[in-house]
Amino acid sequence: MITKRIIPCLDVRNGRVVKGTNFQGLRDVSSPVELGQYYSAHGADELVFYDITASSEGRALFTDILREVARTIFIPLTVGGGINRLEDFDRVLKCGADKVSVNSGAIRNPELIAQAAQKYGSQCVVLSADIKRVDGAYRVFAKGGREDTGMEAIGWIRRCVSLGAGEVVVNSIDTDGVKQGFDLPLLRAVLDAVHVPVIASGGAGSVRDFVELFRTVPDVDAGLAASVFHFGEIEIPQLKSELRKNGIHVRV
Repeated sequence: MITKRIIPCLDVRNGRVVKGTNFQGLRDVSSPVELGQYYSAHGADELVFYDITASSEGRALFTDILREVARTIFIPLTVGGGINRLEDFDRVLKCGADKVSVNSGAIRNPELIAQAAQKYGSQCVVLSADIKRVDGAYRVFAKGGREDTGMEAIGWIRRCVSLGAGEVVVNSIDTDGVKQGFDLPLLRAVLDAVHVPVIASGGAGSVRDFVELFRTVPDVDAGLAASVFHFGEIEIPQLKSELRKNGIHVRV
């Protein structure tokens, strides 16, 4: 029986975890190492680590902090930010990541996905797509949600999966940090288009939002969130207990 995954996300800038709303107004939260240890010990199924300004600043991802996080947690770790070349995959995986998330780098060079999947396997390659509605259409944004690429999002995701992406994180800019629930119509559109694991990101504000996500869009594989976990608004053990009460299978 496939269980649903609960995934905290660490958005890291200058070595600190930060959080904003609609990808704007970032504020300091905590140390990524301390938070990673906490989530590893308190029921998280996986952890996502994004160096959120690496792409926009045109630099490589911070590997010293990543090594420390990877060394101190005991759950799968996905890492993204500044992944532009095959060498970046190699460096991040050697630092202890289990999967590598690619976003702006794939927009610049979609063949990067195919190259990485061929060398490391599709299971290591995660497409992270930052998506926003523009004039009624879903559009792909780059550089941490700062730049409208003009590309239609569903077609982009379909293309990346065909190139070898083994998992997709759907980051809804419209619902990010708003805490009014996940972007269910967007998630349905993505799930209708591809048949790899899809992770919902952006909008979680309550336990009920996770229940609604997994009940309304049962094919979604995982729910990812940041601030509701970081600030203790939702405790993962209690969330999983409530999901089980609602007939949703999760790892104890």
